[in-house]
Amino acid sequence: MQALRLYAGPQARRHIEQHGLRPQDVRVVPGAAGGPKGLVLGPLDRFIFGDWLASPEQPVHLVGASIGAWRMATACLANPVEAFQRLEDDYIAQHFAAEPGRKRPSADLVSEMFGRSLAAFYGGRVQEVLQHPRYRLHIVTSRGRHLLGREHGLRTPLGYFGAFLTNTVHRKAMGAWLERVVFSSQHAPLPFATSDYRTRQVALTEENFNPALQASCSIPFMLRSVRDIPGAPPGAYWDGGITDYHLHLNYASDLIATGADGAGASGQNHSKNQGLVLYPHFQKAVVPGWLDKGLKWRHGATHFLDNMLLLAPDPAWISTLPNAKLPDRNDFLRYGNDLPGRIKAWSTAVAASRQLADEFQGWLAKPDMGRVEAI
Repeated sequence: MQALRLYAGPQARRHIEQHGLRPQDVRVVPGAAGGPKGLVLGPLDRFIFGDWLASPEQPVHLVGASIGAWRMATACLANPVEAFQRLEDDYIAQHFAAEPGRKRPSADLVSEMFGRSLAAFYGGRVQEVLQHPRYRLHIVTSRGRHLLGREHGLRTPLGYFGAFLTNTVHRKAMGAWLERVVFSSQHAPLPFATSDYRTRQVALTEENFNPALQASCSIPFMLRSVRDIPGAPPGAYWDGGITDYHLHLNYASDLIATGADGAGASGQNHSKNQGLVLYPHFQKAVVPGWLDKGLKWRHGATHFLDNMLLLAPDPAWISTLPNAKLPDRNDFLRYGNDLPGRIKAWSTAVAASRQLADEFQGWLAKPDMGRVEAI
């Protein structure tokens, strides 16, 4: 059984038909939110960043939300293969025991433990990420506005209910409640246009690296928001997946958008050579925001993805994994205190996902356009 499926936008397909897929063609690599689902992309990450994409000289923009931001920041470390293995090991082994008298760990406890794990993971190495000679990191966060400007026991649930209702009517209107704030290394311009949604850009520095990364991973109600990140507008910052679950961003209008001054990007530089977006993902659909998960009409491709090659596991292959699914956040409840059981299930899924990397490597050596489907 083949594990890997490949999906391409029309521009990407034409390019690959003419030239194949070469490392120097890649200009952007996104990393989606999705919690433990991202674990199955570990072998692909190790191959892409540790081998295939390591040699060319062109800058590559790495855009990540939530676990995708953690993955993309890890790609910027000096030894990405070793770093990705540690990320995988740490993520699988994480366990949040509830405080006495509670069935589930509190958001305060989870935030505290997660913050410590990030500090240990990147301790003394933040400059490796920020000063990578080729990679430009963009960490996506969601900043609360108005009612969501500060986390509060009553205001926050009401604010998210308002965001849910507003988003159902029109995604762009959700900007009244939450805005996209992107923290970018080396003052790099954004690699996507931002007319789709209210956006700010902030310089990523050693001072705000950990808070920005933790904010990008801070799921509302499961973790606390991160408040008043240094160098950024004041307020509460949550998981980047809320505004940009799978980073369905406008990569195709212009490769590198202008306006990296903190006010957002216009995307009007009319780049003649857009390059390609290489997207290791865990499904075909590129869902715009977390609140769009149940809105199936927003799951289809748009022209934003015309220059994208997306790599995803075959649903039939997924059915062969433990519990016939990808690892997901519900496994924390499914296994409860059975930490060895969850570790075994997740480790089995990750070991099987080595097939994804092997198949991609084989396809690169001999591209078969018959395997490339429309995105």
